[in-house]
Amino acid sequence: MSRVGVIDFETTGLSPAMGDRATEVAIVLLEDGQVVDRFQSLMNAGVRIPAFIEQYTGISNAMVRSAPPAADVMAQAARFVRGVPLVAHNASFDQRFWSAELRRIGPDTDVDHPFACTMLLSRRLYPQAGSYRLQSLASFHALAPAGRAHRALADAEVAAALLARIQQDIRREYRVEATPHELLVKLQRTQRKALPKAIAAFFDALR
Repeated sequence: MSRVGVIDFETTGLSPAMGDRATEVAIVLLEDGQVVDRFQSLMNAGVRIPAFIEQYTGISNAMVRSAPPAADVMAQAARFVRGVPLVAHNASFDQRFWSAELRRIGPDTDVDHPFACTMLLSRRLYPQAGSYRLQSLASFHALAPAGRAHRALADAEVAAALLARIQQDIRREYRVEATPHELLVKLQRTQRKALPKAIAAFFDALR
């Protein structure tokens, strides 16, 4: 059994270090490539959403004002994925907000989830794709849309479908039976021409 959580945040900006906060989080749990559970919530971090971000995400200040406190939502999210490795598209962005929001809850919160990145993996596997934005890759692979883009659950659903396609393509192209999270993390740091050698070394080390 191989379970991962595919996560997406909507936020007030690009950087928690600059005071930006999360406004919505969604997580799609996959088990052996199949969706088995979902978590989604708006969250109120007590900060104002800039007008251009409202327009971009469709998440308004009024919506967030009536949402649960950010700390409560993040505590729920952490429980939802306890012990489960995470995946995101452009994972460095989501990992920053995951860590920053959880650290606000308390020093004992588990912020050190390993993250795999479907954008980095796509760069290695699909050099012909042209664009590595989530919606562009969804079009490239003819993945079905899951709702309004730039809402957390819709984007997490599409990223989960992209992850399943990536895992399927790795299994087929490199003739392996499994694509565990640890392998994905290794491959996203590997140059395309070195992928066969990296995959062989990964499975040799398991034997």
